[in-house]
Amino acid sequence: MKRKRRSWVAVLTGTLVIIGAGATVAPTAWPQPAQARGTGGDILRAEASRVALSAPGLPGTVSARSTRLTYASSDTHDAPTTVVGTYLEPTLPWTGPGERPLVAYAGGTQGQSAECAPSALLSQVVRYQPPADMVFEYDAIAIYQLLARGMAVVMTDYHDFGTPGIHNFLNRKTQGYAVLDSARAALRLPGSGFGPASPVVLYGYSQGGMAAAAAAELQPQYAPDLNLRGAYVGGPLVGPQDYIARSDGRPGIAPAIGWILNGIAADYPDTRPVLDAALNDTGKSIMRDSIGKCGGGLSGAFVQPQDTARWTTSGQPLTAVIDSSPELKKVFDEQRLGGLTPAVPVRLYSARNDNGVAPFPAVRGVAANWCGGGAPVQLEADASVPPMSGFVGTHDVAFFPSLTTSQQWVIDRVADVPAPVNCAALP
Repeated sequence: MKRKRRSWVAVLTGTLVIIGAGATVAPTAWPQPAQARGTGGDILRAEASRVALSAPGLPGTVSARSTRLTYASSDTHDAPTTVVGTYLEPTLPWTGPGERPLVAYAGGTQGQSAECAPSALLSQVVRYQPPADMVFEYDAIAIYQLLARGMAVVMTDYHDFGTPGIHNFLNRKTQGYAVLDSARAALRLPGSGFGPASPVVLYGYSQGGMAAAAAAELQPQYAPDLNLRGAYVGGPLVGPQDYIARSDGRPGIAPAIGWILNGIAADYPDTRPVLDAALNDTGKSIMRDSIGKCGGGLSGAFVQPQDTARWTTSGQPLTAVIDSSPELKKVFDEQRLGGLTPAVPVRLYSARNDNGVAPFPAVRGVAANWCGGGAPVQLEADASVPPMSGFVGTHDVAFFPSLTTSQQWVIDRVADVPAPVNCAALP
């Protein structure tokens, strides 16, 4: 999980996204929820919105027309639902081959509150909740670069951001569906200049990497109508149970585990009595307190017990509780990447020294599964980012070098350049 909540993280990395001199930015009004109807990607509402994109070292502010979309999608049980996202059309021309491509951008982790939904932050960049909860939209760096190259971008807010419900953090299917249907919606937007055969590329890092990977896996069956050219998958979280196991006991991580449990309980009602019996008052309190937090909520993240064995009635860590419950185990296993095979070229990026939430061996395992299914995969194992832990980890910092070559890879897919593959000798 790429955590974006600390003001000094941006100072250390030198990549703070800014919007100008104003210290306070009012949020853009959300579209009112619309009843889900039609097929995935049908536009239920579209309205002009505003976007703020500027960053040190990048010339000026990219001029883009921004449209907030409410569109139809599917939930984890394949029932109709509604999702919100933002479409960005650059005013700069596309100078590459063929028609302008659309990048379906999957954002990184923000929280479990509509106020910190990924595309909503494009109108704010910085979101502050007193007394100590602050989120920076780091994804704006990548989106800025894509727009500066003349590529259009659509960014989903995933499920239950801006619509009634609880955001189901790290749900494989709903993340993938939301990304694919955001592309469908952007292609159908009147005046966008797109057609049904316009080229589409998936792009994401961290939670966004998981979402882009899930979308690539689901696309052959769920959205075969998309002219999908490839998927860039950076530092993906392979599954929520793996995330809990890697994060258990780490300072400040309690709210994110709470987001996972809240989403599971909301999506799978048969798990609610299991969780209710397994969690003690501490665990239940963390679940309640996590809702409505952006970036984890620093004010409470460090006073809560970080060891999940202190959350359970049995004194076992959460991973043991999951393994011992058929209901929970089945649901958590459904969220893992690697069970399906993409039909398009994939570039997987992983920092070799990422010992946090997206460790290299797990990412390599996904690459091996996809290669075994016949997918053209290039796995980039980046050893340039040193081992780091604490508030700023290797996983956080690796977001920036991951951008270096990924966008040229996107252009090459649009140009039908043969995709590089290293399945025969995975790093």
